[in-house]
Amino acid sequence: MRILVTGGAGFLGSHLCDRLIDNGDEVICMDNFFTGRKENIAHLLPNPKLELVEHDIIEPFRFEVDQIYNLACPASPPHYQYNPIRTIKTSIMGATNSLGLAKRVNARVLQASTSEVYGDPEIHPQPETYKGSVNPIGIRACYDEGKRCAETLFFDYHRENEVDIRIARIFNTYGPRMLPDDGRVVSNFIVQALKEENITIYGNGEQTRSFCYVDDLVEGLIRLMNQTDQTGPINSGNPG
Repeated sequence: MRILVTGGAGFLGSHLCDRLIDNGDEVICMDNFFTGRKENIAHLLPNPKLELVEHDIIEPFRFEVDQIYNLACPASPPHYQYNPIRTIKTSIMGATNSLGLAKRVNARVLQASTSEVYGDPEIHPQPETYKGSVNPIGIRACYDEGKRCAETLFFDYHRENEVDIRIARIFNTYGPRMLPDDGRVVSNFIVQALKEENITIYGNGEQTRSFCYVDDLVEGLIRLMNQTDQTGPINSGNPG
């Protein structure tokens, strides 16, 4: 198959490109390199099955593809809060452009959503039927609400235009190629340990997170994409 991965030079996207090429697919890796890095995909550049396209998902794009993985958006708090207006534009306009392409070329499209759509939960642990408790005006809302709007767009395109969609809500993913300044707990702890600094514990230390290794997350995304009767949303995190 011929597959487009937006945000393909990022942490998740580069691992997804690795796996798809290993599976024998032709991959178009599209990225504007805001948080993505060329070194993440440098080992793939000699491979004729990879096509690298430097392009911002906010602007329309056109390719002939069978599948689209829409991963383009800064995911760590320091990065998405750096330019919040651009962050929400990336989620909303990126979803719109990805869906428009999927409609035109009859491709299946997967949206990389996030556990952040649940907001600050009022119950712990949360059942999968939990709808969330969100703050649309907080400093994190550029990311949370952008992803929520993207999910809405996906289902509206599915209902109105019969676009073949998949939605994965991704939790705390970790693994090689994470940025040291990612700003989330795994990278923070590792960087502090390497520097022989004290580990920073926030609050009482009893917080819980759903951690998922990047290879397992990629496996889940590919399995969801290739399901014939499942749109999602699917929660992609650890089981416990």
